[in-house]
Amino acid sequence: MSIEERLQELGIVLPKANPPAAVYCPGVQTGKLVFTAGQTPKIDGKLQYIGKLGQDLAVEAGQAAARLCILSCLAILKDAAGSLDQVERIVKLTGFVNAAPTFTQHSQVIDGASRLLYDIFGGAGSHARSAVGCASLPGNACCEIEMVAALK
Repeated sequence: MSIEERLQELGIVLPKANPPAAVYCPGVQTGKLVFTAGQTPKIDGKLQYIGKLGQDLAVEAGQAAARLCILSCLAILKDAAGSLDQVERIVKLTGFVNAAPTFTQHSQVIDGASRLLYDIFGGAGSHARSAVGCASLPGNACCEIEMVAALK
């Protein structure tokens, strides 16, 4: 089954890649690696999850936000590769969580993205990962994710 067919089976429609919000490239390919810029949880360019985890938002909302972030990363990856069927594996995610000072469930938030990648790519979707808490993110987004993928 192709990745495009798997997306259809899961009922997932990739968004259009978000345009850069400043002076940077949404994605860069070097050799067989594609690096995405950090993506916040947007639909049609509008932030969907705003605020701090552990203060304004619960872990479940953070997981839904992380899922939106990774869908935007996948849109960038598809643009770079021409097709998600060209992906050999997801190599690395770095997730940033806008967190209240006492919040400690950063990994559970970014699991929203990690689970989706595994659902889409199977074993090729398993990856190395960092989940980091921070004091703020652009637009007060609750999370931001960047991804590295290897192409065939």
